[in-house]
Amino acid sequence: MGQTDMRKGMQGLALLVQQGLKRDPHGGDLFVFRGRAGSLVKIIWHDGIGMSLYAKRLEKGRFVWPSAKDGMVSLTGSQLACLLEGIDWRNPQYSWRPQSAG
Repeated sequence: MGQTDMRKGMQGLALLVQQGLKRDPHGGDLFVFRGRAGSLVKIIWHDGIGMSLYAKRLEKGRFVWPSAKDGMVSLTGSQLACLLEGIDWRNPQYSWRPQSAG
């Protein structure tokens, strides 16, 4: 879908999901959006009784964003967790590994 206008709230983002992605914003999936600057993400999720909006802005750096051929990418829970921590989820690196067992 390209860049998202991050001034949009949950209703505007739900409309983007419905009209732009042709998906049901009330179906229980998480939909993650990032603006042009790359330091802010918004996630909308409908749990069956109400819509939730989560927003996170990185103090430094940018969220590593997948390239989407058809406007949409599916991530695992672990990949999403890395993305939200500002970690390159495509190739996570351990910061430390033990050299020996003893």
